[in-house]
Amino acid sequence: MDWPLRFGIFLAPFHPYGQDPTLAIHRDLELIEHLDRLGMHEAWIGEHHSAGFEIIASPEVFIAAAAERTRHIRLGTGVVSLPYHHPFMVAQRIVLLDHLTRGRVMLGVGPGALPSDAFMLGIDPAVQRERMEESLEVILRLLRGEVVTHDSEWFTLRDARLHLLPHTHPHPEAAVAAMISPSGPRAAGRLGCSLLSIGASQRAGIDMLGRHWSVMEDRAARFGTTVDRRQWRLVTMMHLAETREQAYREVEFGLAEYGHYFREVAALPIFPDAPADELADVLNGSGAAVVGTPEDAIALVEELVEQSDGGFGTLLLQAHEWADTEATRRSYELFARYVLPHFDAHTRSTEASMGWVSANRPEHMGAAMQAIGAAIEAHTADVTGGADTVPADSTADGG
Repeated sequence: MDWPLRFGIFLAPFHPYGQDPTLAIHRDLELIEHLDRLGMHEAWIGEHHSAGFEIIASPEVFIAAAAERTRHIRLGTGVVSLPYHHPFMVAQRIVLLDHLTRGRVMLGVGPGALPSDAFMLGIDPAVQRERMEESLEVILRLLRGEVVTHDSEWFTLRDARLHLLPHTHPHPEAAVAAMISPSGPRAAGRLGCSLLSIGASQRAGIDMLGRHWSVMEDRAARFGTTVDRRQWRLVTMMHLAETREQAYREVEFGLAEYGHYFREVAALPIFPDAPADELADVLNGSGAAVVGTPEDAIALVEELVEQSDGGFGTLLLQAHEWADTEATRRSYELFARYVLPHFDAHTRSTEASMGWVSANRPEHMGAAMQAIGAAIEAHTADVTGGADTVPADSTADGG
């Protein structure tokens, strides 16, 4: 790739049952602060309304709080489930956040991940994807400053316009979520949006990566939009420690409970009913995640780059509580210290400089030693000559 990779997190979040939810949400805020200090580039925050594990209902409200605690990290909705909201109100909230964050907000959208959320709202899952695309098109028009009249079976706009335009020109970045189906890439390509490949943490998702981008390019060409691989984000899962054995011990804290949630509630079939060490083996063996060392993480990222068939822009680590708070923060520190620099051209330049100095050390040190020797000889000659010299600009009284 001709560009450095960027890194961040995808914070659904995932908090096991039985914990104090207030403390859990505040841990999420503290994690964003920690990542901001580590130099992570982005954090995406989810929206969910049922099942009790992913407990942030409004990513926009969370982002407003996180923005006041951070300085650099960009903050995205990961994602706003558009069929649950009137598009005019989504556009209004994003514009306000764009001004509050001075341009650090990103709009991530999707149809809604949990069928139970749609069920409570009386929404047929069969219409969620088409409603998402319809809503996103209207939101983008509003963000561009257009006056919109639109009649839909589920929302209406009459000469609608935003009284406050975005801080970012022309508007904050918009990204569409994709799992395994092509609906996300189709919508993103048609509307010229970024792609957020959440399914990259599954084996089938890894195998579909190159095909997803082909869909993006085909749709962009058909509808006259522009798509950029540097705005393609992939989500995967990791827990890192100094050794693989230590990483396995640390995920005994919460990996099995996480697996139970996806197996029995969210219905993601990659987690067998097994203890944490066996689950870690399954995740490592399938390429779905890394439970191991920074070297293991580098290998998985390189595989994702290869499978993407041309590269992508940002890797997002799914935030979880497989380990306790201290070990989780240490995992992110290891990633920032060793994995992120491996894919950063700035680090390669420092390594190249060190290599050049090392390779030319004999020549450089030889010249330096000759200079030192010449200085010693000059001093010796001056001392043995016995002549006291007085600077030309000195005066007799020492002034």
